[in-house]
Amino acid sequence: MPNLPDPKPIRASRVTLSQLMNLEHANLLGTVHGGLIMKLADEAGALACMRHAQKKVVTVAIDSMTFRQPIRIGDLIILNAEVAYTGRTSLEAEVEVIAENPITGERTHTNTAYLVYVALDDAGRPSSVPQLKAETEDEKLKMEKAKERQKRRLEQK
Repeated sequence: MPNLPDPKPIRASRVTLSQLMNLEHANLLGTVHGGLIMKLADEAGALACMRHAQKKVVTVAIDSMTFRQPIRIGDLIILNAEVAYTGRTSLEAEVEVIAENPITGERTHTNTAYLVYVALDDAGRPSSVPQLKAETEDEKLKMEKAKERQKRRLEQK
C-alpha cells in the first residue's frame, strides 16, 4: 500500500480570483459573456484543486452552470473556490461566482458551479490526492452533498 498523504482541511484549498469586467468581455447584450465566466470558474476550481493536491490537474467535468443574474460591464467578478470532494485521483471544486458593483459595494451571487478534476503525476498519469478533512458541521454537510453528486456522475456513465 503506497504512503498516503495526511488529509487536508477544506480551508487549505480556498482560492479567490477577482477581475474587473471591461468592454472586451461583453456579449451582444452588453453583459459579460457566459463563456468567459465559465473559463474563470474553471481556472478558480483548478487552482483550488492544485493547491489541495499539490499537483497539476485537468478538468474532467463541469456540472450544469445556470446563470441566475447577469454580470455587467464595470462589475468586479469574484470567484471563490474550494475543494468539496476528493476521490482516489479526482477532486470536485465548488466555485461561487459573485458580481460586485465596485462603486456601491452591492454584491449579487450569480451562480455556483461544481467542476471535477483529475490530479496528474509528472508523466501525465492520474495520481492519488490527499483526502479532505471537514472541520465544521457545515463542511461535513458540504462533503456529503459532494459525495452524492459524484455518485450521480458515476451512475450516469
